Amino acid sequence: MKRIVVVGGVAGGATCAARLRRLDEEAEITILERGPHVSYATCGLPYFVGSVIPRESDLLVATPKLFQERFAIDVRTGHEAMAIRRIEQQVVVRSLADDKTYHLPYDALVLAPGASPVRPPLPGIDLEGVFTLRTVEDARRIIERVGKVGARKAVVVGAGFIGLELVENLVGLGLEVSVVEKAPQVLPPVDPEVAGVMATVLRNNNVALYLMEGLVAIEEGLVVRTTSGRELAADLVVLSLGVRPETRLAREAGLELGPHGGILVNEEMLTSDPRIWAVGDAVEVTHVVTEQTGLLALAGPAQREARVAADSICGRPSRFRGVQGTAILQLFGTTVAMTGASERSLGMAGMLGYSVVHLHPGDHAGYYPGATPIDLKLLFRPYDGKILGAQAVGRKGVDKRIDVLAMALQMGATVFDLEQSELAYAPQYGSARDPVNLAGMIAANVVRGDLSLGSWEDVISGPGLVVDVRSPEEFERGHIPSAINLPLPQLRRRLGELPRDRQLLVCCQVGQRAYYAARLLSQRGFQASILSGGYRTWQDLTA
Repeated sequence: MKRIVVVGGVAGGATCAARLRRLDEEAEITILERGPHVSYATCGLPYFVGSVIPRESDLLVATPKLFQERFAIDVRTGHEAMAIRRIEQQVVVRSLADDKTYHLPYDALVLAPGASPVRPPLPGIDLEGVFTLRTVEDARRIIERVGKVGARKAVVVGAGFIGLELVENLVGLGLEVSVVEKAPQVLPPVDPEVAGVMATVLRNNNVALYLMEGLVAIEEGLVVRTTSGRELAADLVVLSLGVRPETRLAREAGLELGPHGGILVNEEMLTSDPRIWAVGDAVEVTHVVTEQTGLLALAGPAQREARVAADSICGRPSRFRGVQGTAILQLFGTTVAMTGASERSLGMAGMLGYSVVHLHPGDHAGYYPGATPIDLKLLFRPYDGKILGAQAVGRKGVDKRIDVLAMALQMGATVFDLEQSELAYAPQYGSARDPVNLAGMIAANVVRGDLSLGSWEDVISGPGLVVDVRSPEEFERGHIPSAINLPLPQLRRRLGELPRDRQLLVCCQVGQRAYYAARLLSQRGFQASILSGGYRTWQDLTA
């Protein structure tokens, strides 16, 4: 009988244990979890705080009783793995209830210790009323604090995905919320123009946003002091500064760690020890686009890693392909999502030969009531059209477009594949040319040489002339400061007003008229490029 010990539950450990049972009915499987819950929905915690999820029990994906009755798996909550004796193939375990220690033998060991919230060593970081949000118990303590002191003001330090979900829920409870973020934008994984839309959403919902301000200290009475000298009074403070992989067990056991401090594993999730596997937030992963290693605390990849590890333990050929960083967030009715590489991550990887198109199509056919725009950004290789990444923001339809693009990216698709994709169409759901098709068509025009893209950076510092082809009325309502107005219907008869020895950066509201104008101009001998996404993208960039 094979003895398998899994250290840690939640997404990675619990999933691995359940699949192990499905593959091997005879194995003796034990899960060690130091907390009180073996499997719970971490992503639901902000919504539990905000009472959107009303009961704590709703967060519990599976209980020890369920694991025992359904899978014959021995779940030991309140039991902490203290050390790994690799030579003896034993885990040293401490029972938290009675502080007794025992040794648990294994033939295969799976490490799924997860990650812990970052708490920087700053003055006041451990004051009463300062929280992190990682566990059900954390959420319960925040709820108790709000009720106990009748909280009216909250400060959230960090503007990542979880932090902003918590912001929305605290606002929903009636609190006045401030966000402190040391980066120049919210949601650091996405690019600035996409983040700018979400920053506007926050401000429109009365959230005070302090960018490029780091946390210096928290003073008695819960006063948050920032690097600019600002002081923010609060009834509760939540630190949302990211997480660090829990690698103490692995490090002390002599397992190899990666350059980012996570546990190093191969494609089978096997560590440097041939009897120890690792999954979840504690392992180093490779990005499928940039091929850079890093850490990624997401439940989806953790569950896929867990299945691969279980297959490997049971002798089945299986490999983990890597991660794309696909993520999504809804904030006050607006959704932002991404997959693959961002411009920032491509730059950090030294992959500078990429192109970008922006577009702002409706989420469904414009003639059907209720259509709303989606701001969509597509990154691709200009020489063959291979998809590198995508980001989108809008009120409806963002999720399904990013999901389509995520699958296309995983399959190694090109913009020509997007151009030819046959997607479900009815006027309530999309258009005959879906936003995914449109993104592919625009990008394919670039690859074919039918469309030249101007750089938004050239608008500020380049020698090009910005030509806005919208109507005079649109131009008067707002335009790029350096632009001249030459409406598209007048363009052919006013070509003499444009220089032939200077790059023309053609702009409209969202890009379509600029494309028409650029095709006209280039065939008349002008150096014409479009500013992808038009004036709307400029507004996002300067939000």
